[in-house]
Amino acid sequence: MTDVAIIGIGIHPFGRTEGVSGQDQGIYAAREALKDAGVDWSDLEFAYGGSAAAGAADSMVSKMGLTGLQFINVANGCATGGSALQSAYMAIKSGAFDIGIAVGFDKHERGAFRVDSPDWYGKTGLALTTQFFGMKIQKYMSDYGVSDDTLIKVAEKAFRNGSLNPKAWRKQPLSYDEIKNSPMLSHPLRKYQFCSPAEGGAAIIMCKASMAKKYTSTPLYLKAAVVRTRRYGSFEVFTKGQAIDQAESPTVDASKAAYEMAGVGPEDIDVAQLQDTEAGAEIMHMSENGLCKDGDQEEMIQTGATEITGKLPINTDGGCIANGEPIGASGLRQVHEICIQLRGEGEKRQAPGDLRTGYSHVYGAPGLSAVTIIQR
Repeated sequence: MTDVAIIGIGIHPFGRTEGVSGQDQGIYAAREALKDAGVDWSDLEFAYGGSAAAGAADSMVSKMGLTGLQFINVANGCATGGSALQSAYMAIKSGAFDIGIAVGFDKHERGAFRVDSPDWYGKTGLALTTQFFGMKIQKYMSDYGVSDDTLIKVAEKAFRNGSLNPKAWRKQPLSYDEIKNSPMLSHPLRKYQFCSPAEGGAAIIMCKASMAKKYTSTPLYLKAAVVRTRRYGSFEVFTKGQAIDQAESPTVDASKAAYEMAGVGPEDIDVAQLQDTEAGAEIMHMSENGLCKDGDQEEMIQTGATEITGKLPINTDGGCIANGEPIGASGLRQVHEICIQLRGEGEKRQAPGDLRTGYSHVYGAPGLSAVTIIQR
């Protein structure tokens, strides 16, 4: 099958951009990606795009250009961006197309993510997702000896990294004490340990690897793009009870498949982006993605292994905590950051060393994960 290269990346700053629609933020990102790749919209053969709250992604063709390209809308919860990328990857991998784009954008209302749930689950407040995340990390901390101190340090790192990222929403670093003393929302998670619904856009242009040098002298190669859904017994968003026989998260299945597809292992990963809807998610996803064993996160985080200068930099751009989460764009932001790091363009947030392999992971309700592995 055809190998796939990434030749262009673009992003609109995340956060709150008054007076600019979500779609226009996606269009901005797409145009930045086109400029980066040195191609025109008319050169693209297809597009996959997603938005949860800012309208159908395919409507952006009215401003980008009515060229007749295939454009398919993608909706997969918080994994929408990763799913759009995986769809684009398969379109080229299969040989059906030579060049195309994955794009995502959103513009969410302020507050917290929630869903309409008329039954007891919603009436008791559990449809407010902070409740779920609090319960899940509380159990994990008890099972594997992760401390509250470590949970605070994850958020502290996120804001510190975000302060180095000009495209991030939260550019002000927060101290350990500011995070620790912020209001408790859903124990053990405090206000500054959660991400917020946000705005933003991101786009990735891909082509057949054999064509890549036509557009850039330094292409990156998408070695794996995988999406997996939950198994019975895994504890996911909207799960209304814990099964007696517990199953592994869909992230575990997605990561194993991605490693096999790319022909690499966790030990080969130089830099990673992991879903951090809240600080606990980053901790749990480290092990679910095979980057450590359950419980090893305590030592890794305490010794700085996941810092920009550490052995395994995680969420160098500040992750969801510092960038917020516009659902359609979030997974593509992760890939954008991995590309920035592998290109050596991270400036103040650039991880040191000879980075060759990057990893991204996004998780979405009601229980699915998308994983990519990128190499230079």
